[in-house]
Amino acid sequence: MDKVGIRTKVNGPFDKALASVVAALKDEGFGVLTEIDLQETLKKKLGVDFRRYTILGACNPPLAHRALQAELEVGVMLPCNVIVYEGDDDAIHVTAIDPMQTIAAEGSPVLVEIAREVHDKLARVIGRVGETGAHV
Repeated sequence: MDKVGIRTKVNGPFDKALASVVAALKDEGFGVLTEIDLQETLKKKLGVDFRRYTILGACNPPLAHRALQAELEVGVMLPCNVIVYEGDDDAIHVTAIDPMQTIAAEGSPVLVEIAREVHDKLARVIGRVGETGAHV
């Protein structure tokens, strides 16, 4: 798969990594609008076992508002997804969407600048999570 995310891996319990991600997002002005527990959902809907895997839908309201003012269709890219999952390597993987690698970065110059701001904030989130866990 092409690189569409900003990533890190950490050792340590899944719940601690997930809490670190949520806290780091908050520090960068993001709220978590959605939290999807894929392990639970796949068990309930399909009766299958799956690794711990959570999708967070994160939104920075001022940046989202600016982006929507520049291009209404950018809403298809909102919120910004951040995933936290248990890897086959026993590490916890954390990946945030990279708006510079998505359609959001191909719009107007204003939209490109907003995508760059979001990228920088999400990169700091991922960097912080990598620092707080035992980086793999």
